[in-house]
Amino acid sequence: MNGIKLGEYNHLTVIKQVDFGMYLDGGDEGEILLPARYVPEGCKPGDELDVFIYLDNEERPVATTLTPKAKVGDFAFLKVAWINQYGAFLDWGLMKDLFCPFREQKMKMEMGKSYIVHVHTDEESYRIMASAKVEHYLNDTFPEYKKGEEVDLLIWQKTDLGFKVIINNRHGGLVYRDQVFKDIHTGDRMKGYIDNVRADGKIDVTLQPTGKRQTKEFSETLFRYLKDHDGVCDLGDKSAAEDIYSRFAVSKKTFKKAVGDLYKQRLITIGEDGIRLVERTTE
Repeated sequence: MNGIKLGEYNHLTVIKQVDFGMYLDGGDEGEILLPARYVPEGCKPGDELDVFIYLDNEERPVATTLTPKAKVGDFAFLKVAWINQYGAFLDWGLMKDLFCPFREQKMKMEMGKSYIVHVHTDEESYRIMASAKVEHYLNDTFPEYKKGEEVDLLIWQKTDLGFKVIINNRHGGLVYRDQVFKDIHTGDRMKGYIDNVRADGKIDVTLQPTGKRQTKEFSETLFRYLKDHDGVCDLGDKSAAEDIYSRFAVSKKTFKKAVGDLYKQRLITIGEDGIRLVERTTE
């Protein structure tokens, strides 16, 4: 489809107005209809619009100003709207649901349930389709991430080790169970941080910043907390990781490093009941 990017946003010019909408200049594809229900108020021939292009029920390119839940090349968490003898149809925010054939399902999809899928253009039919065989569409080039780099995560699935995630809509990764201190579920999107890129290309991710910068920043946060709470914090080395995360939204490892940092500066004392600010005496 020369000039038009199917399943993506396109910047097109309005060339003709009709009773049922506007026709846009699709280049080699000819005129592409933008149905009346999607035409912005005051729109006229000559205007330029950003529209999403997909195929209608008769497999013709059609435009919409609606925002789909995913575009071609994206991974997304989509709900099954209906099922027929050929496969499942997923709600992706447009009038025409997204087809996921049975051959692209890891397990038979069920009505009303949601699944992580990859959206792509089928090479044979040129239809936009979904596949639940996500691993086939992950980028297999060696990842060039740096330790501590902030990334976008899509929670993929829970495993015995933790949670598989999709990083920056490209690579697979893993958040280990002992690094998870809040409820997360398949389909959640959140920020994460690269912890390690292994020699085999596998990627370890955390849900909070890592490294010296994080320790320094949290040391300052903990010091302020102590000053605001009469110099006392009832959490310490023996406290549960969940309690630490609930209070400060950091891992136990980061908490312990910050405590050590403040202790080395002789700003706190450490006891069985937690930590305390050192009382400064003035002469």
